[in-house]
Amino acid sequence: MSSLIRSISGIRGIVGETLLPETVVTYVSAFAQWCGGGPIVLGNDGRPHGKALTDLARAVLQFSGADVIDCGVVPTPTVQLVTEHSEARGGLVITASHNPAQWNGLKFLNASGVFLDGDENAALFRLADAGERPSIPWNALGTAHPRTDVLDEHIERVLASAQVDIDAIRARRFRIAVDAVNASGSVIVPRLLERLGCEVLPVACDGSGIFPHTPEPLPENLVSLGEAVRTLRADLGIAVDPDADRLVLFTESGLPFGEEYSITTAVDAVLGMPGARKDRVVAVNLSTTRAVDDIAARHGATVMRSPVGEINVVKLMREHEALIGGEGSGGIIMPAVHAGRDSLVGIALVLHALSAFDGSASAYRATLPQYEIRKFKYSTQGLDTAAVLARTAESFAGERIDARDGVRIDFDAGWVHLRSSNTEPIMRVIAEAADGTEAAALAATVADIAFGGGAQPL
Repeated sequence: MSSLIRSISGIRGIVGETLLPETVVTYVSAFAQWCGGGPIVLGNDGRPHGKALTDLARAVLQFSGADVIDCGVVPTPTVQLVTEHSEARGGLVITASHNPAQWNGLKFLNASGVFLDGDENAALFRLADAGERPSIPWNALGTAHPRTDVLDEHIERVLASAQVDIDAIRARRFRIAVDAVNASGSVIVPRLLERLGCEVLPVACDGSGIFPHTPEPLPENLVSLGEAVRTLRADLGIAVDPDADRLVLFTESGLPFGEEYSITTAVDAVLGMPGARKDRVVAVNLSTTRAVDDIAARHGATVMRSPVGEINVVKLMREHEALIGGEGSGGIIMPAVHAGRDSLVGIALVLHALSAFDGSASAYRATLPQYEIRKFKYSTQGLDTAAVLARTAESFAGERIDARDGVRIDFDAGWVHLRSSNTEPIMRVIAEAADGTEAAALAATVADIAFGGGAQPL
């Protein structure tokens, strides 16, 4: 049986196995205590079992004395935006993000609409472990307030704050195929594109919550999107994960644009906008492509890196007043809209970049720095992860080492990042170099030392 995963990304488990009704009661009531009362914003990513979990979470919040702003099926960034731009004391999203259909989880937001950091999570988990729930009298229960306007609010804030050239985008009349994995992006992504004058070609946007393929937006899971782009002669393919905080693109040829190049394109778009201040900072995590550094250098900007985890990037962005940031997995953060990964922000910035370039997606992609990343997963079952990291750091002590989040090793020809996942019982080995063969070789060199020769990735 798998374990309930607790991390800086909240909690995740398999529904009916490790994520049970009592799990929801324990953590949601603890979160209500941590927030110190309501209101609390609530939403879910649309998985079929999400409704039952959301109904339970809503009741627990009310029995904890918290008023609930109930957004229904919406992207995680929509809940973040509503929380940030309201008087809410926190936000709760029922989602397992990119995990398979049997998974679900709870993402916790503070009053500013960002994920709890390490200290805040520790305080929340202490409350959950203590298991003490205050008794609320019958006449002091919280109330639920449905919100049906939040998708439009989200779109309006993106259009108003993302500084994109809306007229230039509309003039291009892009034809765009969309795979929202039938989840929370099914309505809002097409609606945003239509507002930008695009013709939407839905591939998986029925809103049923039934995933037509493995939901993590990786090329091997998006074959149908690539085929649709080619068959329908679309200008671009767009894929988002179930809670729509990650953005992945396909070119007009039906080929992957590269998930790392979502953030690279967004950085290029923002830094290239006229009137941007000179002391510009970009913030990304340790697993994000060097292409961001190259693009920032073109524009005279500085790149700073944080440990993996959205809140870590957000804290770094706030500390240095970064204009743009995110994570190489397709997460784009633009504080002018809200402080969280947001596929809608990413879509607007990508279309801005393509409109300014006035060429195809593949032609634009060719103007960006050319690197290739290879990503591998290794099971943590029976593994002493601390020993793995220590052994790796010692073996590569002669290289540039960053040990803030696992071990990142920078070589002249590329880099490798070895770390434990925040969301799955695995360790990740991520490597980048000028070509895929070299990146895979770097990853294998580090993995052989980390896990022992002969260890095979999942």
